[in-house]
Parts: sequence; structure tokens; C-alpha cells
Amino acid sequence: MAGEVDPSCNPVDLMAQDSCNPSGLYGVEREADGEESSGSVQNAEPTPATGRNTDADYSTFDIVKATQYGAFERCKELIEGGYDINKRDNENVTLLHWAAINNRREIVRYYISQGAVVDAIGGELMSTPMHWATRQGHLGMVVLLMREGADSSLRDGEGCSCIHLAAQFGHTAIVAYLVARGANVNLMDKNGMTPLMWSAYRVTSLDPTRLLLTFGASTSMADRLHGNTALHWAVIAKNHMAVSVLVNHSANVDIANAQGESAYSLIMKRKTQWLDKKVLEKIQEMQKSSRNICYRISNDKTLRYWTMMGTPFLVFYLVGLVFQISILYLFKLAIFTALYVIIYGISRILYDERLMTVMPMAVYLATKFWCYVTWVLYIHEYSGLGVTVLFMASSLLLWYNFLRAWWGDPGVITADQAQKYQTIIELAERDGFDPQWFCSTCLVRRPIRSKHCSVCNRCIAKFDHHCPWVGNCIGANNLKYFIGYLIMLCGMSCFVLQGCFYYWNGACNVVFLKQSIWTSLKTVGTCEPWVAWVGANATLHAVWVATLLGCQLYQVLILGMTTNERMNCYRYKHFQVGKKGEVRSPFHRGVWRNLQDLLNWQCLGLLKPDRTDWLHIYTLSETSEDKQPLLSQSEMYQDLLRHALPPLWAGAHLLRQRSGLKEFQAISQKLN
Repeated sequence: MAGEVDPSCNPVDLMAQDSCNPSGLYGVEREADGEESSGSVQNAEPTPATGRNTDADYSTFDIVKATQYGAFERCKELIEGGYDINKRDNENVTLLHWAAINNRREIVRYYISQGAVVDAIGGELMSTPMHWATRQGHLGMVVLLMREGADSSLRDGEGCSCIHLAAQFGHTAIVAYLVARGANVNLMDKNGMTPLMWSAYRVTSLDPTRLLLTFGASTSMADRLHGNTALHWAVIAKNHMAVSVLVNHSANVDIANAQGESAYSLIMKRKTQWLDKKVLEKIQEMQKSSRNICYRISNDKTLRYWTMMGTPFLVFYLVGLVFQISILYLFKLAIFTALYVIIYGISRILYDERLMTVMPMAVYLATKFWCYVTWVLYIHEYSGLGVTVLFMASSLLLWYNFLRAWWGDPGVITADQAQKYQTIIELAERDGFDPQWFCSTCLVRRPIRSKHCSVCNRCIAKFDHHCPWVGNCIGANNLKYFIGYLIMLCGMSCFVLQGCFYYWNGACNVVFLKQSIWTSLKTVGTCEPWVAWVGANATLHAVWVATLLGCQLYQVLILGMTTNERMNCYRYKHFQVGKKGEVRSPFHRGVWRNLQDLLNWQCLGLLKPDRTDWLHIYTLSETSEDKQPLLSQSEMYQDLLRHALPPLWAGAHLLRQRSGLKEFQAISQKLN
């Protein structure tokens, strides 16, 4: 910054009257010389600009204005000329305050080296430079001042320390850094307000409320003046996000404040259109469960889980049983309607927010269970021993892959408390505190290709997706087992369908090739409705599983992407976009190598899969793939031929040189 000024960053020197503006709460005003004040929060130090200011522009600046504008050489000139580094202006503000609030880190370093008092008190609110930097959200400045010995626990004239200010204005990164450096997460200000209370009252975004709860902030503490908990303050502010987060962290809705009002009573008194319906229902359940024995029973998590898990087993059997009953179809329709009403009533009482995560796996397990029963009771005597053995063998492989995908570690990123704090400090002190790469829930640095799963509430390396059919995330460690599960599930569904054909041919004398399709279907439906019901489910499963498998293999082998990357590729800077809008993955190594990476088999050294540890790779430069050029579509064909059909590669390569890309792709398809 020496010798130059950054005019693109308006310095903070005119304190606005708007109470929402952090700088406005200092009550200090200075003449701005025609420049409007800036309310923008700057986390990075302003960079010098050229071409707009010359020496004449700032050579006449007084030291306060030079400090605000970042004119380092002018500041140095005046200090060396004898200006007192700790002298205060007519608003009782030091030079270090003005440098801190404008994020002039080079000037701050110089002033401190010249003897500036790092914790000087100034301004109408009797604040330190660190208070000023915290209000503005300057993480880099906060880090610098603490390195130079600033005390974050000092309170300003309103009784707030830096962690209270950071929570008030939603500066999540600063909150994390202060706690990691030892700040008490439950520290009270002069009126007994904790950082969590301030965040719940003032900040409408998810963080830092969620971050403070992750750090262990108390939800039951009450302030001294009103006796309100954090949930009280969130309700008073109608902050639906904070209410939702606090309720999901089991904040007590029945604690009464100084006026005898609980958070629940405040919610019921106010219009609740601002509150999410599911959150309101959960609050009502939490309140009733403390008084009503029926609600305690119906709200039991274990009972609800097994109700949701068992319902598909019962429904599958009852539907098949109704099909088997020899009554008019109108009566069957009436029974189905009654069954729907009963299940709907049960769902209203015993189902909860886990429905969409529990029910898919329950449907899968129920379908597979009744397929086994059907094979044993109906199919095996018509299919023969050989088909039954193959069916059971494929079933064992299915169970193996299913259990590895279900119970296996998908690549969870873990760290103990000391490691979490160390990570926060390291990221903050080297300007690497990018929210995209730091998880405020898990408090870990996110490796490249990772993502936080909102269902499992954990960060997963090489995150693909959360699969409700296996009840687990799919990531770096279990992707191959998930694909194996899809392959074997598709195969088992086809086996069941084939077994049904054996049964219909042997027990019902149905010959599909010699009868019309409608005649065959009518015979199948009337001969044994249960087998027809199982066959219909097997067909449905085979179709959708094959579709899902095809999409998964296309992403992994052809695109070199995970499901998450394909859906959000435009959000990640390391994905390149071509001239025609096509997205290229830097992790694509060609179809054959992608397959090796997926299987992770070495085969006595014949295969060389990529051994990248995705749990500890944070930048693209740490991977081996980024050193290789991105593969175009034509190069993908080359890679496939080179590894799959080596003897034909030389001829195909010569053909490509002579005939062009289209002919090369044509011969590649023929060879495949």
C-alpha cells in the first residue's frame, strides 16, 4: 500500500445515524470531504488502486484522513515528523481506531510498532480498536490485533465484549475465531445477554446461531433484565430461522421469563404465520409432552421409528391379501379406501420428520422380504434347483453390498475439539476462512469434493448424495458398494420376475408367446393374484433401479463427477465451463481409469487406481489429476481403446489421423 491510495474503498469516517449500521453505534461524526460513508463489511484488506490519485491527492491529508484512506507513506511521513502516535482527535478516537475500522492492516502494524496502545479506549461508546473492527466484520484485522496482544474480553461502554458484537452483527467467522482463541461462549454482557441471545434476536440467517449451539452455548440461560432465554428473544424478534434452530436443539419452551411468560405462551399469543408449520407442530408437541401421558407415549422416538419401519411390511401383505379375496372389485376398492384412511390416521399420530429417511428403506426391505417368502412358497418348485441357487447367490451379494453401503463409513470427516479449534485458528490467520470450505456445524475444514449432509448432520468426503434406500450417505468409502448394491438389486428383481414367469408357465399354463398380451395378463391376475402382485413390484423395482444405475455409472465413468458435483458444478470454481456451456471435471481421468478408481482394485499390479485420500485433500493442487490435461470427448474414446483393446489401438490412431474425428468415433463404436 505504500505510496498509493485505494479510492474504490470508501473509508469509514462518517458515523451514520442508522442503528443497523455497525459504525453508527459509535456516535462519532467527522467531516467526509464529500465522500459518502460506506456500510459495507470488508473482510479482506483493501487493495491499492492506481491511476486515480497522485501524490497531490493525499500529500495534504491530515493524519486521520490519511489513516482512513490507507495512505501509508503519508502516515509514515507524519509520524516520523513527530506526530504523537497515541494522540486523540476531538472525538476521543485514536489513529489505531481509524485504521482498524477501515481495515488498514499495514498501517496498524506500523502504528503498533511505533508504540500505539493496542487496547486504547475511545469514542462515545468507550470502545477499543478491536471492538470497531469486530463491528465492521474485519476478521483479518481482529486476527492481527489479537496477535499484537489485544484483549477480546474487554467491554465497551454498553457492556459488550467482542464476541457479543460479532454475534449481534452476524459475523460468524469472527465468532468462531474468538471462541477458538478462548472466549467464553456463554459470556454475559452488562445486562446478562449471551452471544446466543444476541444472535437469536438480531441475526435472521442460520449462523452464527447454529455455530454457537455447536460450540455448546446454553439454551436455558436467561438475561438479568427480562429473564428471557435465547428462544424468548427469537420469538420476540419473530426470527423463524433462530426459533427453528433452537427448537431442533431441544431448547425448553416452558421456561418462564420475569413476566411469567414462556416461549410457548409468547408464540401462542402472537400470530404464527411467520413460523414454519412443522416447527410450530414440534413446539406444540414438546409443550404437551411434558404434561400429557398420551403424548409421551405417541411421541416416543423408538415407537415411531418401528411404526414407520413396519408399515410397508403390513401394507404389502394386506394389499396382496385383498387381491386374493374372491369378491367384487367394487368391494376391493372399498377395502383399499378403508386401508388408506387407517394408514393416514396412523401417520398423523405416529409418523414424524424422519418419514422420508426411514420409509424408502422400509419399502425396500419389505419388498425383498415378501419376494423371499413368495419364492419359497410359490416359485421354487417350478424354477428348478439351479435357478434357486443363482437367486440365493445373487441375494447374498446383494446383502453384502447393501450392508456395506448401509453400515459402512461413507467417509465422515471427524476431528476432536482441539483439532477443530486449531483448524479455525489456522484458517482465520491465513485468510482462508471461506464458508464454502469450512463447516460451521461440524467445525471442520471441508476437503475438496466434500459436503455437509443435512440429513446425517455430518460432513462427507467426496459426497455423492444421501440415499434413503440404504439410510446412509454415499461418499468416498462406500460409493462402489452402493453401485454394487444397485447392480445386484436389479439382478435380483429380474430373477424374481423370471421366477414368476416359471410359476405362471407351470401352474397357470400361460404361454406368453402364443397368447395375446391381454389374455396372458388376465390369466396371470386370476390364477394367483399374490404372485402377480409380487411380479408387478419386481418389474417396478427392476425398471427404476436400472435407470438409477445408468445415471450413476454415467456420472462416475463418463463425466468423472459425483451426483452433488453434477447438480452444483457451477458453484465450484474448480469445474471448467467450455465455450458451448459444457462443464468439464478436473477429476475425469477417462472411462477406463475412472472404472479402476471406482473399484479400487489393483489385480496384482495390473491396474493402477487413484489412491487419493479425499478426507485430507483441500485444494486441487494437492491432487494428481490436476497435473493432467482435461480429457475431451475424443480423448475419452482414445483412453478407452488404449486400455481395453491395445492391439487395435495403433490402427485406430492411424485412421483418426487420416479420416478425422467422426470416422475415428465410428470405428471406436464398432470396436466396442
